[in-house]
Amino acid sequence: MARSQNTFQKKEREKKRLQKRKEKEMKKEERRANASGGGLDEMMAYVDEFGNITDTPPDPLAKKKEIKASSIEIGVPKQEKEDMTAERRGKVSFFNESKGYGFINQDGTQERFFVHVNGLTEPVQEGDKVGFLLEKGMKGMNAVSVRVIR
Repeated sequence: MARSQNTFQKKEREKKRLQKRKEKEMKKEERRANASGGGLDEMMAYVDEFGNITDTPPDPLAKKKEIKASSIEIGVPKQEKEDMTAERRGKVSFFNESKGYGFINQDGTQERFFVHVNGLTEPVQEGDKVGFLLEKGMKGMNAVSVRVIR
């Protein structure tokens, strides 16, 4: 005659599983008994006109502000076109004559622009005040027609 398929370990696992199920049911009943009630209204949250979360509903009699859907901008606002034909002024912050390039810091904004020896109208050195135009390059804006201001 064959042995029973229910081993001791199987019986113990089944007991533990049943015990866990009973504990889970007890916790569920306990939560129901201790629930404060209120239902959905208790859980609701509202957003006021400034974007703050509150627990009080908005006043339906309050004056509402009309907003046109066409005035709402989604995404990054478009940048205004800069006038690249206007001459800018700046100071040469770095220039390597052997490699033929450098950088110019624009006066006021302190933006930094790349300058190549081909964009120079006369030789420049570090610290020179210069006037220049901008041109779109491969990696950003480049200074061209660079001349020293005396």
